[in-house]
Amino acid sequence: MFRIMEKKIKVILAEDDENLGLLLREYLIAKGYDTDLFPDGEAAYKGFQKSQYDLCIFDVMMPKKDGFTLAKDVRMLNSDIPIVFLTAKSMKDDVIEGFKIGADDYMTKPFSMEELLFRLEAILRRSGGEGDTSQTVFKLGRFIFDDRKQTLSDA
Repeated sequence: MFRIMEKKIKVILAEDDENLGLLLREYLIAKGYDTDLFPDGEAAYKGFQKSQYDLCIFDVMMPKKDGFTLAKDVRMLNSDIPIVFLTAKSMKDDVIEGFKIGADDYMTKPFSMEELLFRLEAILRRSGGEGDTSQTVFKLGRFIFDDRKQTLSDA
């Protein structure tokens, strides 16, 4: 017999403010999201290349690679992944630039964690990130089959 294991939504978070990054990461984990935190855009891009994510949350002003450049690079690898900018840059031109790059949402700091969570859930509903049966993992005895990655591994 096998059972279906619900796959957690995997989030990549790029935030150079260590305190905010850790707080946001812990909040998302507590809400059921598998979240990886990176301290700058360059590290986040390397992390994105190594793992498969369902959602991106990027600060705009970061060292080594800013969030806009990071989003452009991520879009070259995955044109469909939802991207949310979380930034102190609130000028109209910055917001427009974020959406031109392909942002699904743009929130300015300070922000409500609860509002961010609801926005993420709305984006995931629209993008098919939640409840998508192609993202299920099956446990078969001591093996785990991930039909999204098309992998079979020993549990």
